[in-house]
Amino acid sequence: MTTTVPAATRWPRPFRYVYAANMADALGFQVGYLAAPVLAVSVLAATPGQVGLLAALGTAAFLLVGLPAGVWVDRSPRRTVMVAADLARAALYASVPLAWWADALTLAQLYAVVLLAGVGTVFGDVAAQSFLPELIGRDRLVAANSLLMTTNATVQIGGRGFGGLLVQWLGAPLALSLNAVTHLLSALALTRVRPVATAGTGRDRPAGGFGRQLADGVRHVLGSPLLRPLAVSLAGINLTVNLMTTMLPVVFLRDLGLGAGALGIFLGVGGVGALLGAVTARPLAARIGHGRALWVPGLLVAPAGALVALVDTGAWLWLAGLGWLALAWRTGIGNVIGVSLRQRATPDALLGRMNATFRFLLTGAIAVGAGLAGLLGQYAGPRTPLWVGAIGAALTWLPLYRSPVRTLPDPDRLPPAAG
Repeated sequence: MTTTVPAATRWPRPFRYVYAANMADALGFQVGYLAAPVLAVSVLAATPGQVGLLAALGTAAFLLVGLPAGVWVDRSPRRTVMVAADLARAALYASVPLAWWADALTLAQLYAVVLLAGVGTVFGDVAAQSFLPELIGRDRLVAANSLLMTTNATVQIGGRGFGGLLVQWLGAPLALSLNAVTHLLSALALTRVRPVATAGTGRDRPAGGFGRQLADGVRHVLGSPLLRPLAVSLAGINLTVNLMTTMLPVVFLRDLGLGAGALGIFLGVGGVGALLGAVTARPLAARIGHGRALWVPGLLVAPAGALVALVDTGAWLWLAGLGWLALAWRTGIGNVIGVSLRQRATPDALLGRMNATFRFLLTGAIAVGAGLAGLLGQYAGPRTPLWVGAIGAALTWLPLYRSPVRTLPDPDRLPPAAG
């Protein structure tokens, strides 16, 4: 049975510190998500191809170190990994406004910052998702993930709109300094965490050498009839949506002549959709089953990407915003149900490697989508990635529909994952 108590105040103190750290990181991420490409376009005169490369580098670390990170996380204290990742990212983001103030900021430095910060995000995210079952126990995973995703979506609503205004008021370089502050606050909150002792969460050192441990995590995901289609579907969502988001700054700022504030508000609408998805995920899953809750929303919103590709001024801007909201609603549902399913279906000793494999595939798909968007935008125009992404996004529910996940009633009814 899963708990029905979503309020952070009803959770153990260690989880509340993790919740606060997550909220701080989420706010910084939303501001940086907008500030970095705006900085590249408006201050460093980046071309569409360079904007695509910047977006790709932000997630390329998951392709470079994503799988090995899972082995290291399973071998290390997960809270320590999370704190170190926050401190490293704080230092990297602080270097951008300092270099700009010294009139020394270059596109090459921005590339390096987003790439190395991405390495920190790899370790931080893998450790955080692996730490959660250890912290609260498996019986509360759906409720905990619902709370975290709801909070992230709420921050996204205000964070991107606030980020757009902050970029206009202070400029993109100074706006990025907020990332450094939020990562420092997150690290401070995490230092207060003492894990809750929970039955069945003991963790032994993984057996075998590094290569065998890495392969065990990949086999666990790709060999599972539940996890493999989930990974394929979510990777497809990330790739196709990022084809669109990578070129939206170029379309808004150059083609439509709209400002960073309008772009931030538009992207913030996605936060509304993600929030609605996180809030409705559990009641929807309870009504139609967790498996159907993963693929039915994708079928329902299949035409929404076309509205985003048709974005323009006037009424078309509102219709594109509606399409963006619908896509984000689908993603919000998938995040809550999908993360809980994969945590429930994985033993403690494999959590780091399972999460690393998912992050490698899912965030690697974001990097591929960003790079492909840059190429298409450079040589076929910035609207082309929007249409390619819209067509692909309409098909991403099919891997789940054609798998055993299709009729899965409830991940909490799965037998406890064996070690």
